[in-house]
Amino acid sequence: MAAVPVPDVATSLAPLTTLRLGGPARRLVDAASAAAVVEAVRVADAAGEPVLLLGGGSNVVIADEGWPGTVVRVASRGRDVERRPDGSVVLTAEAGEDWDGVVAATVAEGLGGLECLSGIPGRTGATPVQNVGAYGVEIADLLLDVDLYDRGTGVVRDHVPAAELGLAYRTSTLKGRDDAIVLRVRYLLPGDGASAPIRYPELARALGVEPGERVAAAAARDAVLGLRRGKGMVLDAADHDTWSVGSFFTNPVLPEPDAPAEAPRWPAGPGRVKVPAAWLIEHAGFRRGRRGPGGRVALSGRHVLALTHRGDGTTSDLLILAREVRDGVRHAFGVELVPEPVLVGCVL
Repeated sequence: MAAVPVPDVATSLAPLTTLRLGGPARRLVDAASAAAVVEAVRVADAAGEPVLLLGGGSNVVIADEGWPGTVVRVASRGRDVERRPDGSVVLTAEAGEDWDGVVAATVAEGLGGLECLSGIPGRTGATPVQNVGAYGVEIADLLLDVDLYDRGTGVVRDHVPAAELGLAYRTSTLKGRDDAIVLRVRYLLPGDGASAPIRYPELARALGVEPGERVAAAAARDAVLGLRRGKGMVLDAADHDTWSVGSFFTNPVLPEPDAPAEAPRWPAGPGRVKVPAAWLIEHAGFRRGRRGPGGRVALSGRHVLALTHRGDGTTSDLLILAREVRDGVRHAFGVELVPEPVLVGCVL
């Protein structure tokens, strides 16, 4: 299906993001297939226009000035399940598939592995870019390969192995660049209806099991969704606590001697530990509901790691609050918080 351009008039990007913030784009193109994504990017490249790829808008902060060229909204759809002789399953999903829809469908079909990633907004194509993770599971655990459009060569590369993507904590070699565009993603699942091992203590408590146990994937999904709703991390248009990009800062990974002595921590490689950003923010003096400029933005009333838009705000308002939090943590602990979302046309 061909890409469908919107006429050359300024199109607000704010309604296309979960923050509901961001200025206009000169042109918006809806691309309903992988081929349409490639076509739209090629047309913009030939015209010398800057290109921004947008999926669900759930992990992006767009400047108030907007985007000066073409925004390609990835809306490709399609899933396929292939069972292997060893009982495992290859799940193929188009980049424009709603991520939680993919998770829900696999669980409904009796397939475990993705359930701990339930409730995460956005499109499937973003999952390897960010190495999305939650509740003890990340995409790196399950990713088989991706199909990419290489803008430099103009070639579609099929089945690029996960090992070539530099997957690490909330990042990959695809993050922060626009020359390699994810068109399709494949995951390798165990093929049974049991969850991934429950590693996250909070989730294990909610399920009433010991860490490391497996449960029915549907039970794990329900528990994850319950925990996320309690933190304002499941989208609800009527709930301003969900007008966010989820966790705004990543959990810092530090040399063990540099971690605050009293802070919780998890092993993160030889001599290194991961410290909860939420703990650092709270212990630097920031509380839930802390308001930014004019009360138009605020820390979530349920989770200090989410910066939320309360209505009638701007991206500039949000960044002022983000800098306040970042600088407060640096002053209190000497730790530099790093933003998790992609910043488009703006800096922290």
